[in-house]
Amino acid sequence: MFDDVVIVQSAVSAFNNAALAAPAFLWWGILSVPLMAIVWKFAPMINKMLGINENNIAARGGVGVAAMTFLWVVLFGGNYAVLRDGVSVLPFVVATIVFLTSLFVSSHLRDLPTGGLNRRAKIGLVALIIVMLGLSDLHAWWGPLLQVGAFAFGAILGRLARVSMRPVAGIVLIVFLVSVAMLMQPEFFRFGQLGNLTLAHLLFLMVVGVSGMAVIALNNVNPLGKIRHSAYIKLKWMMRFVALLMMALFVLTESVPLFIAMCGAMLILFMMSVWHAKSIPNKLMEMCLAVMIVAFGVITTMPAVSAIGLLCWAMIPRTNFWREIRGLL
Repeated sequence: MFDDVVIVQSAVSAFNNAALAAPAFLWWGILSVPLMAIVWKFAPMINKMLGINENNIAARGGVGVAAMTFLWVVLFGGNYAVLRDGVSVLPFVVATIVFLTSLFVSSHLRDLPTGGLNRRAKIGLVALIIVMLGLSDLHAWWGPLLQVGAFAFGAILGRLARVSMRPVAGIVLIVFLVSVAMLMQPEFFRFGQLGNLTLAHLLFLMVVGVSGMAVIALNNVNPLGKIRHSAYIKLKWMMRFVALLMMALFVLTESVPLFIAMCGAMLILFMMSVWHAKSIPNKLMEMCLAVMIVAFGVITTMPAVSAIGLLCWAMIPRTNFWREIRGLL
């Protein structure tokens, strides 16, 4: 009862659960609004400076999100001593995210400008990343080896790949994995140790999940006008009911299986809608991708990621997004 580790765990848990009720998450969003307004106002100029156009927006935006996610997961923390080392799978979750993000970024490096970095600067940058990875996991002797190995394996595979990793599929995979990790490992990826999330957190998590499923459906299913209309209406209402039930249960329980089930129900609903439609509004997939990136930046409190989503949205011709997305729902 009076073991020092137990006392530290209880103190950290109580502090984080108390902080969960504080409006820090809300203030992060409010204080980021002026930054988002500036990014939106000068989006054409920023895109031009970065060399972003309609042909490479998904790849370069995806690289930006993956790189920010890599830095976030490495620099976010690393105090594993108070996180129930005996049962936590946190090091392996972090290593998986490190592997995927390094694989994604390295596979696209050949298509990105080097920014004038010479060989010595590149070696120094890689050395700095390795040092950060090693310091991020010191809970056991194999911790630095795991993180550095995940980074090296992903970077080497990405450089050896003949083609770049598909940007849309890659970024959806990374965002979905991090979102699941935030629910699965509450001590590290969110504010409270086993504490309940606020309604705002859950809302943006659902936005990330639903928009990600819309991106998958729109990117992989062709509109063929299939499914008889009467059967389609019945199936659609059934999937709507299942999806709403999963959402309600997820809000009440914050369960990872229910989050995955909700995303699966929404994916089936979107796939049916796309397959039944004769055509899909232009750039709807890109708009859903931008919404997912903005919401992902909110739940991870990374305004730079939300700014990338706004830059993606600025490249899309102006349309009525809500009217077009209702056709999938």
